[in-house]
Amino acid sequence: MIGVVIVAGTIFSYVLGWLIGVPALVPFLNTLASFPFMVASLRRGRVRVAIAHMLLWALTLAICATTISYADPVRTDALFLRGASYRAEMFTWVRTGSGAESTPSLFIPQQARDASIFAAAAAITGGVLAMPMGAALMNQMGHYVGTLAAASARPWLTMLLGWHPWAVIRIVSFVAIGVVLSAPLLGRILKFSVDWRAAKSPLGWACAGLIVDVVMKWLLAPAWQQLLVHIVGW
Repeated sequence: MIGVVIVAGTIFSYVLGWLIGVPALVPFLNTLASFPFMVASLRRGRVRVAIAHMLLWALTLAICATTISYADPVRTDALFLRGASYRAEMFTWVRTGSGAESTPSLFIPQQARDASIFAAAAAITGGVLAMPMGAALMNQMGHYVGTLAAASARPWLTMLLGWHPWAVIRIVSFVAIGVVLSAPLLGRILKFSVDWRAAKSPLGWACAGLIVDVVMKWLLAPAWQQLLVHIVGW
């Protein structure tokens, strides 16, 4: 039942964001659909359940942002924060193979920066700012994939492969880090204790996932670009 509410609430957040048309509000509207359920699970000491709820939320974000951007690439260029600039950057990479996606000296500092900011925001704000940051990053990626599919000769295959495997690992890792690091402050404010035995393992796997993300991207991005350019038909 909770899963249905999270999915429905997330879909509605995009409808509301579309109607309001204020890009800065969209990630916060997205977050409202799942954040209360994360907190409720943490209060019950169910860290893994909280992570599962947020993973379902992230999956719904991915599907919604990709679908909306496929249906209306022009309007979503403006609807999602950095949507247009990120799309342009990634399209250049798909066409030419040039860009941060295939350049470790560029993408490693960027990803380290994003992970550090996200982790700090989770710990300092109890996830209140970290989760909207995660939603904004998800919307950027979904916008790239959806608009690439709209320009592709094989849109459905592009929608699938546009979500690069290393990016999926990064998303799962961010979700786990965000939930676990949000718990201490939320616990102090809402008067509940954190089950660190349950939290330690997901946090460790998430940190390992960020390393796997970098290694996979370093090794696979050039070949993945060639695969995408063939599928898209450029």
